[in-house]
Amino acid sequence: METLLLWLFYISTLYAFIPGLISRMFGFRVFRRGKGEHEFALTFDDGPDPVYTPQLLDLLKKYNAKATFFVVGSNAEKNPDIIKRMYDEGHLIGIHNYVHKTNWLMRPGTVRKQIRRTDKIIHEITGFNTHYYRPPWGIVNLFDFSRKNDIQIVLWSSMFGDWRYRLGADSLARRMLNKLAPGEIFLLHDCGSTLGANTDAPVNMMSALEQVLQTAEEQGLRSIRIDDMIAQSGGAAVKQGAVSRTPAAGPIKLSWFKKCVVFLWLLWEKIFHFVFQLKTTDKEDPIFHFRARTYHGNPVDMRDGSRLERGDQILELHFDNKKLFEIGSTSKSSVQLAIHMIRAVEKALPELARYIAGHPELGQIKALYGVSMIHRGPEQFGFTVSDLPQGFFARSSTAYLKLLMSVIHPAGQQRLKRHSEQLIPKLIVMPMNLLLSRYAVSGSHRQAADPDSEPSEPVLEATISY
Repeated sequence: METLLLWLFYISTLYAFIPGLISRMFGFRVFRRGKGEHEFALTFDDGPDPVYTPQLLDLLKKYNAKATFFVVGSNAEKNPDIIKRMYDEGHLIGIHNYVHKTNWLMRPGTVRKQIRRTDKIIHEITGFNTHYYRPPWGIVNLFDFSRKNDIQIVLWSSMFGDWRYRLGADSLARRMLNKLAPGEIFLLHDCGSTLGANTDAPVNMMSALEQVLQTAEEQGLRSIRIDDMIAQSGGAAVKQGAVSRTPAAGPIKLSWFKKCVVFLWLLWEKIFHFVFQLKTTDKEDPIFHFRARTYHGNPVDMRDGSRLERGDQILELHFDNKKLFEIGSTSKSSVQLAIHMIRAVEKALPELARYIAGHPELGQIKALYGVSMIHRGPEQFGFTVSDLPQGFFARSSTAYLKLLMSVIHPAGQQRLKRHSEQLIPKLIVMPMNLLLSRYAVSGSHRQAADPDSEPSEPVLEATISY
């Protein structure tokens, strides 16, 4: 039962909640707002609709406005003439899955098939492949990010509820006009046949849109395609997200909204700790959380010559995410981050060793265990570093820890871009005998490390269970 609950946590958080949180909060690997002096972007989801989309194209043509259509593949398949007209009239066509179904409810392979199938339909009609993708309801999953080199995920900066007919054209127009500004990406719908939408809602949308296009014309604003807005906004640099972090950028400044989202993220961690009864040696300022459990992985040869085998008892380590965030967000550079991390671990390991020595019920523990996005560093503390077995857990751990790093590393986005091949999760273990002999008495690892060596810059670590 415990294992089942653990996997439910992984599936709901690694696969769905955390990716959605990070993409919304930090714009990670999505384009959601542009830059410009006189340009905004109109985007339309769920079509093409045989009745409303041709009328919408007429309206756009009347005001010489260009738009981006994120089409549902099954609708495109039924209406190839409309897709061809979109292309011929200079609009950008993107993908909105083959069927309008959330990515949270589909396996990664199913999502890929949805994207490929829709792209194939668009190619057969227009002769070109699209690289722009908006997941239904804007909900991304973990593996959407793995297709970064193939597709650009596009979200939006303004949404108006235009799928509800009862909102009315005038109320909708007011909402849209309030958001009309350079760089805005409007989310609208040219089809009302999806779940939760009203069939005749596009009538109001087009009425409101005409008011917006008239006002935009008067103000010297024009609607452009998403690819043009991306290029105009700085290309790939903007695609990586709205928050820029360079090594010398200084502490991360968070808006109140982002602080709220971080609060929810940390609240999830508390729930996880409560459900699985994780402990810590310092409740006031925790660094590690841990629990005793049975090891189920492959054999690992450890530093003292012993071997960790399936069925052995381990102490599973989890780095405190609040501490991790505090260190990352207050460090002014990667070097400072490395120093803070080393000091934190130096403080935690002796405390952990003394805790274990004082709790006889932990006498059967054979090793400390964790999973870390490792580069260099844990070996100096006495850990053995080895590869994770290939599979779903390794892939999901890689994606999750990269997301985490992009948020709290002072150069997260740049480091991901420059060293993505190094950023792979590793299994780290330390024999319990080594922990007790090295830290319970001396309280420091430096007796085994080179005292003259400077700390290398380790990749920011975050341990999760296996």
